[in-house]
Amino acid sequence: MRNGSVQRQAFFKVLVANRGEIALRVMRSARRLGLGVVAVYSDADRDSLHVRQADQAVRIGEALPAQSYLNIPAIIAAAKASGADAVHPGYGFLAENEDFAQACKDAGLVFIGPSPQAILAMGNKAGAKDIMKKAGVPCVPGYQGADQGDEVMLAEAKKIGFPVMIKAVAGGGGRGMRLVADTASFPDALRSARSEAKAAFGDGSVILERAIQNPRHIEIQVFGDAHGNAIHLGERDCSVQRRHQKLIEEAPSPAVTSELRAKMGEVAVAAVKALRYEGAGTLEFLLDERGEFYFMEMNTRLQVEHPVTEAITGLDLVELQLRIARGEPLPVKQQDIRFSGHAIEVRLCSEDAAHDFMPQSGRMVRWQVPDDIRVEHALQSGSEIPPFYDSMIAKVISHGASREEARGRLIVGLEQLVAFGVTTNQAFLMSCLRHPGFARGEATTAFIGAHRDELLASRKDSASDAALAGLLLYVTNPHAPSWRSGRSLAATFPLPVKIEIGGHAHELDVRRERDGSYVVAAGEQTHMFEIDQLVSDAIRFRHAGVMDTAKFYRDGDRLYVQHRGLPLAATDLTLAAPKLAAANGGDGKVRAAMNGRVVAVLVRPGDRVTAGQPVMTLEAMKMEHVHKAGIDGVIAAIDVAEGEQVTTGRIVVEIGADQATS
Repeated sequence: MRNGSVQRQAFFKVLVANRGEIALRVMRSARRLGLGVVAVYSDADRDSLHVRQADQAVRIGEALPAQSYLNIPAIIAAAKASGADAVHPGYGFLAENEDFAQACKDAGLVFIGPSPQAILAMGNKAGAKDIMKKAGVPCVPGYQGADQGDEVMLAEAKKIGFPVMIKAVAGGGGRGMRLVADTASFPDALRSARSEAKAAFGDGSVILERAIQNPRHIEIQVFGDAHGNAIHLGERDCSVQRRHQKLIEEAPSPAVTSELRAKMGEVAVAAVKALRYEGAGTLEFLLDERGEFYFMEMNTRLQVEHPVTEAITGLDLVELQLRIARGEPLPVKQQDIRFSGHAIEVRLCSEDAAHDFMPQSGRMVRWQVPDDIRVEHALQSGSEIPPFYDSMIAKVISHGASREEARGRLIVGLEQLVAFGVTTNQAFLMSCLRHPGFARGEATTAFIGAHRDELLASRKDSASDAALAGLLLYVTNPHAPSWRSGRSLAATFPLPVKIEIGGHAHELDVRRERDGSYVVAAGEQTHMFEIDQLVSDAIRFRHAGVMDTAKFYRDGDRLYVQHRGLPLAATDLTLAAPKLAAANGGDGKVRAAMNGRVVAVLVRPGDRVTAGQPVMTLEAMKMEHVHKAGIDGVIAAIDVAEGEQVTTGRIVVEIGADQATS
């Protein structure tokens, strides 16, 4: 399945058919090879960094992916308008779409990736498994038949035996994937998986697989060229996941021996050669507790986690893609590949880990990254995080001589990174990296589920954090006396301050002492602070005999603080009216928990519902989120329609009292 002849046409300008950090990453390598770069953007990304840093940029449509980044004619037209002669798809969106690869070829554009035939063969999970079985590669037992009827799917699931995995035939990244424990929950999981897959990839078809309990997720990076050469670059361990989406990836895997690496690599290279595959690809396997591995799928593109492979091999994987697309042979042979040290990557996502990893959108008011660690991002202070795309906003990658060194460097890098304004999983990632199980290299795909409570546990010094937040809200109030006033002032009367951190309210009293120090009281606990320096975004202070620092940003009644490496956000409720039960739907009104699109209305007017019953499903950042009734009652009104885009807090369903029982 060669993508044209070895004598490829030369190209000099590359259009990157993607957005954000992905686009910037590709542009960096393209420019290093002397190539011009073109960005495309939706209305939501008009002011994005990847747009401003490209040589040229072309608008391709409205905010929703289907109207922009999945719009093949618009992207081809953008390439023609800009004079680009090659297209790099990045990862996600159209990266594994054979129609897009073919459209590029038909338009006379070089597609920087495998041939349309290879994408079709391996990008479809069902077809890929058939090919691998014929090649003698062990596969997970399952069903990948053409009959997608509900009754057939349920019958096949029963044959396989629960628990089973439902997986979207097209695409990846955890979208359209559901773990189903029993027969009763299968129909709803099937509907949800199909809906999510259709929205993300334009294809609602799914396959079924036996769920292998507590495996490791191991993938092998491969490359093939137009001259028949193929290599592998070792494995990556991607076992730490939430919602079947990777959060932490590392290379090499703590569980893979040199013998197992050679065996898995040999299988992967044999598959690439059998396909006569050109470009970057990844074969993904499940590794069970006995050391047996099973093929899951092949990603016919670059992976999000490719930087860890770059770190341990010293190779630029995007450069390899570009060279292969120009018809050049692979510059290295298998025996030339050397692995140096250990690398770990974390995905920084705009999501609230404490609330089931709910996606977050909004304005990143302050963004700072450390200088001595690799951070892939497309953000700056003031950037908007739109609700229409994946929640990953950055990747932080460390490399060390040993796994422990890499882990330590990554923790320090995350401690120094500042992301104020949008809730992220920064603290959760640090909890994962610090967990003894991860530190020992024992994490499987069950890691987050098994240790969720520990990973989400409140900080041990939460009382001190609340006191510091109360102090900062007090001293940054424009009407507060200057902290520089010195010792001559009389002590002030205690000022009550009420704040909320992570859903917990704290009632404090803040008092200025004669000597210029501050006392923050919370019930019977008191905390004394001496301010040494206070500037617009940082404070240096003494507390409990220790000189300490914190970064902060105040945005009206909202305060963001980074203290001892961990972020927190506090809301000043001192002058706020008491919260109503409305916040939890106790007033009978179900409100949208995020900006998103209505994908399913699960009730009708007049239906009786009970508290906790699902009533509506929204999709945000490519994931579905079920909204539930807050009270028992009868559906009085449905205020939105399927397909409608809604904003956070909008009333979507109204529930009234059940007259029959009242």
